[in-house]
Amino acid sequence: MTVYQWLCLLGIPALIGAAFKYLYSQIKHNSEDSKALKAGIQALLRAQMISDFNKYSEKGYAPIYARDNFENCWKQYHSLGVNGVMDDLHMKFLELPTDAPEA
Repeated sequence: MTVYQWLCLLGIPALIGAAFKYLYSQIKHNSEDSKALKAGIQALLRAQMISDFNKYSEKGYAPIYARDNFENCWKQYHSLGVNGVMDDLHMKFLELPTDAPEA
């Protein structure tokens, strides 16, 4: 075998190995980014739901549009991971009446 053939024979596996190592590091890095994004979105949804709950609890009722918005946030939040505290808050929010109390 010529030197060129040896270099080709040894070089290709080295290049393939380097490519796989690079791709693996990118996938691992993206996985960590995904976890951070998921946690951040979950925190934002939690903050919004707590804010909505406090606002409408003080009013004593939650209009239909507010319930729909809260329900949508809760579904998305719940799909990111279960949290017992937010499940309890969700049930309490749904217990609020939809019409304003008569004055």
